[in-house]
Amino acid sequence: MRLLFLLLILSFLSCQTVKNKPFFTVYLVRHSEKELSEMDHSDPPLTPCGKQRSESLSGFLSDVPIDVVYSTDYTRTLNTAFPTAKSKGLIVELYDADALEDFSKQLIKLKEDALVIGHSNTTAVLAGILVDQELGEFDLDIYDRIYQVVLRKKRGRLHLLHTAFKCDIE
Repeated sequence: MRLLFLLLILSFLSCQTVKNKPFFTVYLVRHSEKELSEMDHSDPPLTPCGKQRSESLSGFLSDVPIDVVYSTDYTRTLNTAFPTAKSKGLIVELYDADALEDFSKQLIKLKEDALVIGHSNTTAVLAGILVDQELGEFDLDIYDRIYQVVLRKKRGRLHLLHTAFKCDIE
């Protein structure tokens, strides 16, 4: 309940500042659960729970202003990003996970409220770059984190949110 209240307050603040754009917010999320039994381990699809988590993320962000949705060019990240992009009437734009420094500069320059879907080895790292902190990759079994970076004049503040998603598919 507190998380929802915090998100609503931050969403309200984002709405109030969009006109002047002194603040903008970047949400960074790891892709949802991937199918580990696939023959092609380099680009597996989402599991049924992963698909459900992606829909849940879209619902979680439904009242949050998002101007652009970014994803790496993998099935699992694109399918995690798609429900939110669709609900916001946006297309998913690609970014290069091997060029996080350049991508962080682009995010800061554009000053748009953004959702960025990445990986366990890029999501926290990019959040850290945006707030000038060194954050590393996290465990492969973690899917419930949302890194919220609120930026003002190239300075960022990081909030780590945890979703309460529970898969109802057995």
